[in-house]
Amino acid sequence: MSRGEASGLFRVGDRVQLTGPKGRMHTITLESGKVFHSHKGTIAHDDLIGLPDGSVVANAVGIEYLALRPLLADFVMSMPRGAAIVYPKDAAQILAQADVFPGATVVEAGVGSGALSLWLLRAIGPEGRLMSFERREEFADVARGNVATFHGSDPANWSITLGDLADTLPERAEAASVDRVVLDMLAPWECIDAVSTALKPGGVVLCYVATATQLSRVAEAIRATGWYTDPVANETMVRGWHVQGLAVRPDHRMIAHTGFLITARRLAPDTELPELKRRPAKTEFSDEDVEAWTPGALGERNVSDKVLRKRARAADAAARRSRADDADPGSDRDADPADAD
Repeated sequence: MSRGEASGLFRVGDRVQLTGPKGRMHTITLESGKVFHSHKGTIAHDDLIGLPDGSVVANAVGIEYLALRPLLADFVMSMPRGAAIVYPKDAAQILAQADVFPGATVVEAGVGSGALSLWLLRAIGPEGRLMSFERREEFADVARGNVATFHGSDPANWSITLGDLADTLPERAEAASVDRVVLDMLAPWECIDAVSTALKPGGVVLCYVATATQLSRVAEAIRATGWYTDPVANETMVRGWHVQGLAVRPDHRMIAHTGFLITARRLAPDTELPELKRRPAKTEFSDEDVEAWTPGALGERNVSDKVLRKRARAADAAARRSRADDADPGSDRDADPADAD
């Protein structure tokens, strides 16, 4: 059983989350003889060892702290980061939309700080296999450390391969041997061919991208192969609520856009996707598509060269009049009408 799944009494090596009276959290790893220090006092680790999960312990000056083993969501939000993490709200949707199941063989790229790796390892269980790919060695090192910290050891069913997924995946996975692929990278469309070879028929590819332009490009890349169901895209936003007595209202802050998720399923070889009975949509660029992104389509009128020349002459004439007025201080062109009898 990994450290992240431990239960029962606190013991040496457990990670414990201490929550103070103002809600501030501190996460420590229990060691016999060590002391936790804060600006509000100290707590001896030995005072926590042997207590049940969910206990309250007072520090040296009497301030009470709630002691709990951190949830996985707590851990990933506080662990060291080499790259930006996948937030728990998105990780939950990735597991659901990609239908990651116990025993699955999953490919992940890139690994970042290891946050998504932890969620995937939990979902596939000890019988599953997670193959992570990362271009940057320093990110891979951070991910290895975080995963080992949470589990208490290096999971035997997890590997990290350094290099570009498009080049290294064919060496690591046989054709049609992977159940799920999760791509969290800048240009996932560059890896679609390699992913398509590795995925089993019916397997799911899911891409996590940050911008609408990335979303559009990867969707068109998936469609262009002809090997997938029509991609489905969405984003997840979470708004908390303040609930205390009759004071029930939305929180003033929320976790809004962090990224888009787009999923598609691999078709069987030599299968052509049936045409959906719906209003046809353009997947190729045309003059109309280009016009849709021009100022004219947004309600702005394009000015012809003839009109521009006419306006330039009018502006020049107004400028000459203005210069003439400045040269003739006696001119009453701009005199105040109220001064005239």
